Amino acid sequence: MGLFGGDWVEAATLGEFDDNDRKLVDLGGEKQIGLFKLDDGFHAVGAWCSHQKASIFHGEISDHEIMCPLHGARFDLRNGRNLSLPAVKPIPSYPVKVYDDKVYIKV
Repeated sequence: MGLFGGDWVEAATLGEFDDNDRKLVDLGGEKQIGLFKLDDGFHAVGAWCSHQKASIFHGEISDHEIMCPLHGARFDLRNGRNLSLPAVKPIPSYPVKVYDDKVYIKV
């Protein structure tokens, strides 16, 4: 049982985002999550494009959208929704909480 009840994991400290807007959270196996700090707070989504399993982690961000560097599919960082072709499926999205200088993701 985590700090908040359920499956919350500590993913980062706030200080890790002093010079970066993102962090890759590797939970083992194929479970890798991109944690992104935007103007409205933190968002966490699966780090792999639903089109051809390319990493979206280093993709260009505009507003709440991230673009896959491989073929240009775009996803909403707030909910993982696919916004453009060639992606036709969303990517996983995870709730995020900030507590006591730490960032947690519910997995």
